[in-house]
Amino acid sequence: MSAGALAAVEEIALTRGPSGLGFNIIGGTDQDYIAHDSGIYVSSIKEKGSAAADGRLQEGDQILEVNGVKLEDLLHSAAVDLFRNAGEHVVLKVRHKVQNQQNGPLSTRSERDSEDSSLAMLAIPVLLSVAAFAIFAIVKYRQRM
Repeated sequence: MSAGALAAVEEIALTRGPSGLGFNIIGGTDQDYIAHDSGIYVSSIKEKGSAAADGRLQEGDQILEVNGVKLEDLLHSAAVDLFRNAGEHVVLKVRHKVQNQQNGPLSTRSERDSEDSSLAMLAIPVLLSVAAFAIFAIVKYRQRM
């Protein structure tokens, strides 16, 4: 998260249901979700899970604490273990995703592909112009000989 972006921090209490807490996480010291950020983030919300029923937790939110235990400098598997062993009633301290903040890589593969193809489309006329000029120059050079 950038230093200038302010996001709301909220405590959310969930009760474990048949599908657990009803969300998946990504991140950790071994799995950067955001470059140079080892935080734990919500990657998806299960439709009929506890988190969806509560409605406050959203994809992209950063989970700061689970039952008062800070999620700092943890391997992904250690964070998963904390969630699994948190009990039936779980209190999460969450930093909500700032609107218009993009988590994950700075650009998606499709954005990069479209940028690359746009550059290629611009390069083709330039290359054709250079090739045409080169042929013209060779023809003129040979006429002088």
